Amino acid sequence: MLSERRLEVLRAIVHDYVGTEEPVGSKALTERHSLGVSPATVRNDMAALEEEGFIAQPHTSAGRIPTDKGYRLFVDKLAGVKPMTAPERRAIQNFLDGAVDLDDVVGRTVRLLAQLTRQVAVVQYPSLTRSTVRHVELLSLAPARLMLVLITDTGRVEQRMIDCPAPFGETSLADLRARLNSRVAGRRFADVPQLVQDLPEAFEAEDRGTVATVLSTLLETLVEETEERLMIGGTANLTRFGHDFPLTIRPVLEALEEQVVLLKLLGEATDSGMTVRIGHENAHEGLSSTSVVSVGYGSGSEAVAKLGVVGPTRMDYPGTMGAVRAVARYVGQILAES
Repeated sequence: MLSERRLEVLRAIVHDYVGTEEPVGSKALTERHSLGVSPATVRNDMAALEEEGFIAQPHTSAGRIPTDKGYRLFVDKLAGVKPMTAPERRAIQNFLDGAVDLDDVVGRTVRLLAQLTRQVAVVQYPSLTRSTVRHVELLSLAPARLMLVLITDTGRVEQRMIDCPAPFGETSLADLRARLNSRVAGRRFADVPQLVQDLPEAFEAEDRGTVATVLSTLLETLVEETEERLMIGGTANLTRFGHDFPLTIRPVLEALEEQVVLLKLLGEATDSGMTVRIGHENAHEGLSSTSVVSVGYGSGSEAVAKLGVVGPTRMDYPGTMGAVRAVARYVGQILAES
């Protein structure tokens, strides 16, 4: 384990390198930071940090820069995530409060995260596999044609047209709507098939075919919509960090185009805690020069999806983590109130 003093030197190196983009020397460290020791001691500490792989010397520069291992230790030993200021919190709330539907919430969240962090923002849509049914609406369009509207607890709305095998009266429709909602409202998607399997038996013989068709459409909707979706924004921000990518920015851009890669980067949505993956901790080779900060969000205590940012390893970790966490909290509140 590093001594507290060497950890302080590492923190100072990370802070200066993130701020200046220049390799950090021992003289600059002692001038900028109150480390309480001589430049010679700082040089010895830097030599020890380099020997243990926490910092490295780029080219022939006299200064040092943090390695992936150094950033990892810095993040793990963070005393706290940088809190958002009151004006920043108000700005987040005002920007997100105007959203009219789930697509708008996700779109606004992506733009907001990209602006706050000046990184690439990625927001996963709430997964229906982890959602609950808020309401099922059934509307009559014609004697033998219905519209099914499925509304989830995360504000997602799915509509399907249903051609019935026979005319279905308003009384039967109201009965089906009431029975369906009494069974599935507030229940997890995964539980719905079992909850409705015997529902046709509650109806007259001539209506059972239509009831079965409605249930079949409802279950198909649940299955179809389990596909994960996400939105990405702020890719142009990467152009500001050209020198942070050793050869070219192209592998990063190519990796960001692959949805499967991004979903893996964000991690399992059931994990609501914050995750920071640094450099080579990212399995995809194209992203080995980036860091990913992600966190779960949801309408209750359980995460229904994840959001986060992708940027160079030379990142303001306390500030980025604070922004990601704050935005996730506000999005969760909006979903809970929607």
